[in-house]
Amino acid sequence: MAGESIRFEVTKLNCGGCAGRAQKALAAVPGVDEASVNLASKMARVEGSAGIEALRDALKQAGYPAREASVKLAIEGMSCASCVNRVEKALDAVPGVLSARVNLASETAEVKVLAGSVEGAELARAVSAAGYKARPAGDDSAEREAQKAAEHNALKRDLILAAALTLPVFVIEMGGHVIPGFHAFISNSIGMTASWVLQFVLITAVLAGPGRRFYQIGLPLLFKGAPDMNSLVALGTLAAWAYSTVALFLPGLLPEGTRAVYFEAAGVIVTLILLGRFLEARAKGRTGAAIKRLVGLRPATARVDRDGVVVELPIEEVALGDVVHVRPGERIAVDGELLTGTSYIDESMITGEPVPVGKGPGDTVVGGTVNGQGALSFRATAVGADTMLARIISMVEDAQGAKLPIQALADKVVVWFVPAVMAAAALTFLVWMIFGPSPALTYALVAGVSVLIIACPCAMGLATPTSIMVGTGRAAELGVLFRKGDALQTLEASKVVAFDKTGTLTEGKPALVRSEAAPGRDVAEVLRLAASAEQGSEHPIARALEKGAEGALSQPEASEAIAGHGLRATVEGRALLVGAKRLMEREGVALGALAGAHDEIAGAGQTPVLVAIDGEIAGLFAVADRVKPGARAAVQALHAQGIKVAMITGDTRATARAIAGELGIDHVEAEVLPEGKLTAVKALRERFGPVAFVGDGINDAPALAEAEVGIAIGTGTDVAIESADVVLVSGELSGVVEAFHVSRAVLRNIRQNLFWAFGYNVALIPVAAGALYPAFGLLLSPMLAAGAMALSSVFVLSNALRLRRLSPVLQPAAKADRLDANAMLATAAGSSA
Repeated sequence: MAGESIRFEVTKLNCGGCAGRAQKALAAVPGVDEASVNLASKMARVEGSAGIEALRDALKQAGYPAREASVKLAIEGMSCASCVNRVEKALDAVPGVLSARVNLASETAEVKVLAGSVEGAELARAVSAAGYKARPAGDDSAEREAQKAAEHNALKRDLILAAALTLPVFVIEMGGHVIPGFHAFISNSIGMTASWVLQFVLITAVLAGPGRRFYQIGLPLLFKGAPDMNSLVALGTLAAWAYSTVALFLPGLLPEGTRAVYFEAAGVIVTLILLGRFLEARAKGRTGAAIKRLVGLRPATARVDRDGVVVELPIEEVALGDVVHVRPGERIAVDGELLTGTSYIDESMITGEPVPVGKGPGDTVVGGTVNGQGALSFRATAVGADTMLARIISMVEDAQGAKLPIQALADKVVVWFVPAVMAAAALTFLVWMIFGPSPALTYALVAGVSVLIIACPCAMGLATPTSIMVGTGRAAELGVLFRKGDALQTLEASKVVAFDKTGTLTEGKPALVRSEAAPGRDVAEVLRLAASAEQGSEHPIARALEKGAEGALSQPEASEAIAGHGLRATVEGRALLVGAKRLMEREGVALGALAGAHDEIAGAGQTPVLVAIDGEIAGLFAVADRVKPGARAAVQALHAQGIKVAMITGDTRATARAIAGELGIDHVEAEVLPEGKLTAVKALRERFGPVAFVGDGINDAPALAEAEVGIAIGTGTDVAIESADVVLVSGELSGVVEAFHVSRAVLRNIRQNLFWAFGYNVALIPVAAGALYPAFGLLLSPMLAAGAMALSSVFVLSNALRLRRLSPVLQPAAKADRLDANAMLATAAGSSA
């Protein structure tokens, strides 16, 4: 912002005093010449040379933050990493832009701006001025798909036309190398001059028709002093065409012995690069397949109860509170709470879990999932952008547009790469002209054009974004959402995973895990009486006893809570004491044969509940928060990946040690207060290195934010999810393992791509320049250079697409068994209905 005027929106302005303080904060920023804040419009106007970030920070510190907005652009014509760099620079230069992130694979730009300072159309004009077509990207995915299909068809048409026009030239020029006497046949039939004229006509048509895309973009950028990959292709093909045209029509301008034509090289280069781009376009279409599948889960219509009549409405017209009806086998339209009906619902595309989930009145349903055999009705609790499916799509799109730290190296290289290639091509030409054998001009032309063509940095620009797009899409299919794309790289570096206990490693609700009866007593009867006595209690242990009891419960005739001990009640005429050991000691009840079992339960970190009937010990029950199914397998899988596992809990040390021993956890932090979890994360970082923290509750939010990577259980609270970098939609702990697995696979894939892209250029530029000629007499043909360049980009894309087939680490054998069982249950439920 150099000596310019900018307007933007300011928030939290409630009175004239607020506006005055905000204005004072802006005026104090170095470089501001004049600042004003309008309370009515809530807009600030600033003149001067202050940076936009400084203005934003000043307002934030004053307590009146500027409102930020995100603008998405669709961009055409980008072909390599230097294009990305140029577009980002053009966007960053627009007043009001805070940051710009361009994704070559998806051909989009995500621009963060101060709201009100700049419109999408203005940003699009800035990109267009840099040499690339751009437009604000709307929400009409069908329109975008139609446009991409049209571009793909145009590319296919140009490729076919270029190939058809180039093939005769290629046969005429290269046929003599395969068929003896072929050149003599051409010379004796139509003559070499006529042959060259025919080649001139055909190849000129190729360059002016299918090849014009390279010149329309590359030449203007070259004249602006900002060449890109298109500029390299344009220079190389025009050099070969111009040299050949001079040799044909003005041969006297060339030294004797250098009169040869390279029309076929120009035509084949254009054809091969178009082929490479066609294959790239097809591969790019597959990189976004996960998003397309998720979008495809949205049903177009819903059956809604309006004034007692069920009508079919477009999904956009469903409102909060509407009662929606779902037939068997239909896809659920929006999120809601079940009112009537029972069914099994396939939530696999949302959670990654293959097991249909049983649902009944009061349960939640998620838009996009598939109903089983039952007819249902539910009340809509989230519609439009607020549904879980919409939020998942948004998270995946955000992650796919991320720029990882590993990409910084490629970005630094491409800034100078294209100019360096042009300098290398010019140097190659000069060296061959000075030191090359006769005809030196011909050798210099071939080597110079080969350097220009082979060094195009397409593969560098595609190396990172394609892997991110495919990897995050596959992660979403496995029930793992990367809310922040850079978590992909950060997670790979994490050395320890710290789990919250309650609700994360355990189910979060006490359950009856052991029952013992005194000699001569029936354990089921003792449990029934104890549960009857506990009916009036709100304690979670009471609910565990009720759930475990069999048979009809009786209403207690009298009940008295004894604080810190348990309760005294009369049930079916019998006097009951239910509670801790200290209650029995206070009432003089000996534990007798149950003393040993009591000590075992207490030592295992479980809660012992003793029951006395008519003054004599009758039974002992153990209540504990059960470990989640799959928790032990998840810990073992993390260990197999070389990752330490810790547990942070506010529970007692005995309970924590018991669960840690059961799961094989390496390190335990017990009796930690909610505010102490953040300190515990810091301590783990000092001891082990970067930390990933897994939690689900509000009290976990600080620790999730403090850890290098916060992983939230998707069934937890919104606060925890908003504080996290990664969300496990299903709530299954296997998702933690899959998150690490995806992270490592994506980073490995990116390194492979970058190694290929950089190594390819480093190795082949000298070959193209003629490094092998002195020793072996080998000089790379420009046609081979074009083919190799196209192959490089196709290799990078194909390598990234391998991530679509990434298998989960924890192959769910147990899940498969549950799936079969649930499928049978669903079938039985359906047939009975």
